[in-house]
Amino acid sequence: MKATPEHNERIAKLTFASVYPHYVTKIEKKDRTIAELHQIIEWLTGFDKKKLQQLIDEKVTFKTFFERAKLNPNAHLIKGVICGYRIEDLENPLTQQVRYLDKLVDELAKGRKMEKILRQTN
Repeated sequence: MKATPEHNERIAKLTFASVYPHYVTKIEKKDRTIAELHQIIEWLTGFDKKKLQQLIDEKVTFKTFFERAKLNPNAHLIKGVICGYRIEDLENPLTQQVRYLDKLVDELAKGRKMEKILRQTN
C-alpha cells in the first residue's frame, strides 16, 4: 500500500500525546511495562523519560517530535509491515519514522525479546 500525501499530512499533524496512551494500553494488555515502552522510545529517539513527558505536556505533533529526535543509527534495520504499509518502502521520512515507532511498540506487545526489538547484534 502506498501512503498518500493526505495520509502523510494527517500523521504529521497528530500529536504524540494523543497516541501515547494507546501505546501504553497496547503493551500493558500484553503484560509489558511502561519502563520497557520508554526504553524502546529512548532507543529510537534519544528521549529519556523526563524529555518524553515534556513533549507530551507540550502536545507536540509527530512532525515536531521527530524533528527534535536523534534517530538511532540502526533505525533502518526496522523492517516489516505495520498498518498495511511496508516500512522500508515508505517514501516520506516522517511517516517512516512514525511507523518505526509503531513497529517497535507492536513487537513489544507481541512479546519479542528486548535485544531483538532494539536491533542489537553480537
